[in-house]
Amino acid sequence: MEERPETELISIPATPRVSTPEIQTPSGQRSPRPPSKETKSSAWTPTSFISPRFLSPIGTPMKRVLINMKGYLEEVGHLTKLNPQDAWLPITESRNGNAHYAAFHNLNAGVGFQALVLPVAFAFLGWSWGILALTIAYCWQLYTLWILVQLHEAVPGKRYNRYVELAQAAFGERLGVWLALFPTVYLSAGTATALILIGGETMKLFFQIVCGPLCSSNPLTTVEWYLVFTSLCIVLSQLPNLNSIAGLSLVGAVTAITYSTMVWVLSVSQQRPPTISYEPLSLPSSAAAFFSVMNALGIVAFAFRGHNLVLEIQATMPSTFKHPAHVPMWRGAKVAYFFIAMCLFPVAIGGFWAYGNLMPSGGILNALYGFHSHDIPRGLLALTFLLVVFNCLSSFQIYSMPVFDSFEAGYTSRTNRPCSIWVRSGFRVFYGFVNFFIGVALPFLSSLAGLLGGLTLPVTFAYPCFMWVLIKRPAKYSFNWYFHWSLGWLGIAFSLAFSIGGVWSIVSNGLKLKFFKPN
Repeated sequence: MEERPETELISIPATPRVSTPEIQTPSGQRSPRPPSKETKSSAWTPTSFISPRFLSPIGTPMKRVLINMKGYLEEVGHLTKLNPQDAWLPITESRNGNAHYAAFHNLNAGVGFQALVLPVAFAFLGWSWGILALTIAYCWQLYTLWILVQLHEAVPGKRYNRYVELAQAAFGERLGVWLALFPTVYLSAGTATALILIGGETMKLFFQIVCGPLCSSNPLTTVEWYLVFTSLCIVLSQLPNLNSIAGLSLVGAVTAITYSTMVWVLSVSQQRPPTISYEPLSLPSSAAAFFSVMNALGIVAFAFRGHNLVLEIQATMPSTFKHPAHVPMWRGAKVAYFFIAMCLFPVAIGGFWAYGNLMPSGGILNALYGFHSHDIPRGLLALTFLLVVFNCLSSFQIYSMPVFDSFEAGYTSRTNRPCSIWVRSGFRVFYGFVNFFIGVALPFLSSLAGLLGGLTLPVTFAYPCFMWVLIKRPAKYSFNWYFHWSLGWLGIAFSLAFSIGGVWSIVSNGLKLKFFKPN
């Protein structure tokens, strides 16, 4: 029988109450103590003692009271021993989320600037391998998303509200932090920095398109546009918690769907370049070809980010026995990933059809501006760039929320009190300007899609498979056991290969790649 950690028991009056101590984690949360050898009984629920055998000798009035109490307990939920600190932190401060919020957040996190570089991967992979790689990656990440949704409440009486908490439950306290903390923070902070670079450069191009030659005197530099975009991000980041940015996520989702559709529709509606070719780019050596393919696959993997936010989004929802949180979460995620597929596949296929292997390294928006800036009405082109800016502003908020949560968890665990509005604002201003300075110091970061995809690939494709085996514990050497171990180790191998390909691509190009740099 599967071993489960003990939870707080409701017992018959003659039996004393038993509670299991909890362990303080580095993030300030609490996790149950690992199961002891004595814990080998079947899964317990708060109403399991109210059985027909227990009720049979009791009179009708008492039976009615106990049945009503059973219904009440099922409505209340798991009787989880909650950590009061959760009520002070941005992710768990509000728990009134629903399926609509889940769809908005997942769509905002799942579609963004990374979709615009998918045609670059196709230029190295070609039609067949490009479509096959994109399809396999989409199905793989959708399955691991389902795993994370199910593992959120894998242990009765415990909710794993953050990706690192689930990793600690699966791999152990220290190893879980070591494996999960770096890639999740790197993904959140790296994405936020890349969004500042892309948002600032897109604002600059929007200004040039709208003003044209009339506003050529003393224009802002690219770094100054980065600063303008960072300031807007900091203002919006003052919203207190994850549920409060649901409106921004809706804006980000709508703008992502709109500009993704506009980009590929405008591209395929224009005349293709006369020298277009759909053969994979030829490189001077087989080693160069291999590493370029690995970097292209890393770009495909990076297109499916957002798994580091799944548990955090689900943590904003109420959960009871009758209405567990995984039901609305999975319903919202299915809707979101349907629209994500409707954005990613047309952009990749339509962009490669329109530009072939002439696709610049900056992606389809770069190609649209470079090849058709004089063919497309300025209003449509300006609207496309403006939608990209709105989406970057919205995506910055949801990817930064786990970092804000970590800052405040450290503060509240030391002071044992919630952050004041000034402390919270200070954390977010500090984080915004740190990302700004990193972007200024490393302006080529926005070109590291392949390397980012390789380094963060385990978060999406590998770790959830390992967590499923270690927490659910399927029968050893069964198909389920072999399948998840194989899938997880395959993800680790791909992560190493894609990271090497990304490093090779950066070195071979001399760190000169940039997004949206007009031809």
